[in-house]
This record gives sequence, structure tokens and C-alpha cells, in this order.
Amino acid sequence: MLVFWKEKLVILAVPKTGTTALAKALGSSADIVINDPPELKHAPLYRYNRFFRPMFEKACKQDHMDVMAIMREPVSWLGSWYRYRQRDFLNGKPTSTRGMEFDAFVQAYLQNDRPSFANVGSQAKFLEPRPNGTKVSHLFRYEDPAPMLGFLEDRLDRAIELEQVNVSSKRNVNLSEETEQRLRRHHKEDFDLYQSIDDAV
Repeated sequence: MLVFWKEKLVILAVPKTGTTALAKALGSSADIVINDPPELKHAPLYRYNRFFRPMFEKACKQDHMDVMAIMREPVSWLGSWYRYRQRDFLNGKPTSTRGMEFDAFVQAYLQNDRPSFANVGSQAKFLEPRPNGTKVSHLFRYEDPAPMLGFLEDRLDRAIELEQVNVSSKRNVNLSEETEQRLRRHHKEDFDLYQSIDDAV
């Protein structure tokens, strides 16, 4: 998570959406940078609303902060998790996907009681608006970075260059038609949210 106080902007770090590269590029100019623990670095909107927003409002007398986030196409997002969990340092652990096909990983993700390696959450749940009106005010597609960079360069009044970091190895991330249809049906909210993103935010 990055916070820019003067610009009244909070950038949520949705996992697997390039936010590590964004933090590397912008961290030196941010007023608050949260890198650890992961539960705070990747705080979803509900956690921001519960802990950070009250702090900004009560302790810092700031009653409004814009919230920005990046969302990845849902199949690609799961593919990134699958590839990340193929890495050597996870080998032999319950979270490893070593030796597993992507289709099997997604089928496990679709289970009600997900095994550890497939328990990666949901982008729609991460970004879900809160009953008090707190919501993501600027949402961008990972696959089309130009609108996001244009927004940030304008808002922060600086040029931004992103480097690729934490890039996972290439793997086959094809799904069977049946598995993809099940994914789209059971996680319709993720696909609907991604399709609803308006680049002109």
C-alpha cells in the first residue's frame, strides 16, 4: 500500500497486479509505504476501511482519500498465482503447485474447501465496496497500463517508469472449456468487475 498525503491518494496493492513494480517506482515519493507484513501490504478495501481510513480521519483530520487499484483479467490473475507457486522456494510445501497442471489448479480453486495451494482469494472480494460508502474510486486494468500511468503522472505531477519485478517463469496456463466455464460461472463477480472497468477514470 502506498499513501500520498498531499495528493489525497491511496494505492491498494492487489496481489499479482504489478504493484511491487509500482511501489519500487513511487516508494521514495510516497508519504506512507507498507511493505510488510503481507496482511497490511496487501490490505484489501475492507481492511483499509476498518483500520487506515479511521486513522486518517480521526488522527490526521483528513475526511477523504481517493483509493486507486489495479485489477488483472481473472484467468491471467490465477495463472500468475499458479506460476508464482511453482517457484523452488515453495517446493515441498502445501502452497506449492510444482508438478501440477494449471487446469487442476483452477479446479482446486473452485472447491468450497480450497487446498492451501489454491487458497488465493478473489479480486472482486478484495475490492468490494463497503456499506459506509468506502470504495475504489479509480480502478485500472493490469493489461492496459497506459491509462493508469497517465492518471498517476497527472495526479503526482511526475514521470513514471516501471521495471518488471517478481516475474514468474513461463508456464502453460491453458484451461479446458469445461473448467473455464465453471470458473466464469462461479466467479462471475470477478469477470463482471473486470469488464466494467472504464479507462476514463
